[in-house]
Amino acid sequence: MGRLALFDLDHTLLTGDTDVLWCEFLMARGVLDRSAFESRNAEMERRYREGSVSAAEFSGFFVATLAGRTREGWAGLRQAFLREVIVPRIPPQAVALVRSHQAAGDLVVMTTATNRFLTELTAEHLGIAHLIATECEEDASGFTGRTHGTLNMREGKVARLHAWLAQRGQALPDWHSMFYSDSRNDLPLLEVVREAVAVDPDPHLAAVAAERGWQVLRLREATPQAMP
Repeated sequence: MGRLALFDLDHTLLTGDTDVLWCEFLMARGVLDRSAFESRNAEMERRYREGSVSAAEFSGFFVATLAGRTREGWAGLRQAFLREVIVPRIPPQAVALVRSHQAAGDLVVMTTATNRFLTELTAEHLGIAHLIATECEEDASGFTGRTHGTLNMREGKVARLHAWLAQRGQALPDWHSMFYSDSRNDLPLLEVVREAVAVDPDPHLAAVAAERGWQVLRLREATPQAMP
């Protein structure tokens, strides 16, 4: 039986949340109006952490920030975001963990509620070839600001993983599957893999992990590099 290593991104391999950091990045550059957006960004982050926001509201809020530009129109800012914000927040311990699975020949997959456009460069930076993420709708004029297909969040992560494996002619029981995550929002997927690992877990997930005897890892550096 092969090994399937699944990694959440935000607050797991990354110290911070990609969506929240992206909004802060855009506000710092005047692309988003801070007076109108900062409190909404913080509120969305709070509600996600407590598990009270729906997948549709959460994903729709952040994907809407891309509306009105094409991929090419966002290219410069997206590269700067990766370089200045994301890479400094990936702890060496997280990189080492990913590398250990790759060196062992495991099938390594990043699965994240954040949209593909913002996370595909992070996956590439980590050398992770397989990414399951929330998809953004695009038309001839660029991003519409809407999502497309099944959202890769909570139960959606389970559905998207099953669909991805089916496209490969495989199924989850074919694998010794592991999932690394920090969040209560990922309990649906943590509960269906063979080996659940809580990474710097939020309080709710920490309690569940203790009750069920799940492994707990600490990957975060004490003080991540500040965002410029």
